[in-house]
Amino acid sequence: MFKIEAIVREEKLEDVKEALFGIEVRGITVSQVMGCGTQMGYTHKVRGSVSAMTMLPKVKFEIVVSTPNWAQKVINVIREAAWTGEVGDGKIFCYELDRAIRIRTGEEGFMAIQPGAPTPAKD
Repeated sequence: MFKIEAIVREEKLEDVKEALFGIEVRGITVSQVMGCGTQMGYTHKVRGSVSAMTMLPKVKFEIVVSTPNWAQKVINVIREAAWTGEVGDGKIFCYELDRAIRIRTGEEGFMAIQPGAPTPAKD
């Protein structure tokens, strides 16, 4: 199992969400987050005072998938949907998961993230 975390621009929320739904990814967690990267924010002037905004609002997607192939498919879809070509487009992180447990039923592994589906073949 793999967990994909993607931090993208706020205005790309709907584009990324629709792209994920388009490949039938349904288990998505979305959070509003703040952060900075290479760009280190921006400055703006308010009533003659310069103010630095070093922490920018972003959106974080968290998705768990069952196989490396699905992980790559999700990464590709997010990259395409979130891309603007400008600094600040975001980052994608992919982690291998050891365990997943559904609290309600106690199901573990693949069954915890995809109930009712057969166990996938090893890639």
